[in-house]
Amino acid sequence: MKKETILSAIREIGIVPVVRTPTADSAFKAIEAIYAGGIRAAEVTMTVPGAVKVLEKLADRFGDKMVLGAGTVLDPETCRICMLAGAEFFVTPALNLATISMAQRYSKPICPGALTPTEVQAAWQAGADIVKIFPCDNVGGARYIKALKGPFPQIEMIPTGGVSLTTAGDFLKAGSCAVAVGGELVDAKTIKENKYEVFTGRSRQFLEVIARARAEMKAA
Repeated sequence: MKKETILSAIREIGIVPVVRTPTADSAFKAIEAIYAGGIRAAEVTMTVPGAVKVLEKLADRFGDKMVLGAGTVLDPETCRICMLAGAEFFVTPALNLATISMAQRYSKPICPGALTPTEVQAAWQAGADIVKIFPCDNVGGARYIKALKGPFPQIEMIPTGGVSLTTAGDFLKAGSCAVAVGGELVDAKTIKENKYEVFTGRSRQFLEVIARARAEMKAA
């Protein structure tokens, strides 16, 4: 997929599920459940055992029907390995300029993690396509996004941390182009109970919240 196609898909979907599970099998099953719920994007974190193989399996399973990302990418080497495995976008927890350069080299979207205004600007200047604001809930949640969008209206942001069914709409209204959701969507307890259908139901609920928030923004 072309870079702009991937970015447009993320903006349109409005949510990136962050799948951080204890096993490769549970990650695969969780993403199948998310897909069944209508969300056509997902991020597999590199903390999942065998994460690269999960990406390969998912790429074979979904092809262009789902936008797959690699998360918790700490260095350019990991970025390249995930790219070859089928990842279409890359998310980092912190600002690593070499990783941004690697994604740029192959025209793939990169969403580096940043928190302070200085880090956000540095990420943008280095070539970030979207800046991941992490950990967002610890510094004010949606209010913090709104504050950052004041001086940086041109920088697209995705908050991570503190995004739930209750707050997702607020984050979008504050100026986020999409939201990233971890444990509020895919949690360890539900995986342990082998109730993956719960993730399908939650996915539908998140999409409804996003659609409602966007309709309210349009009407305002």
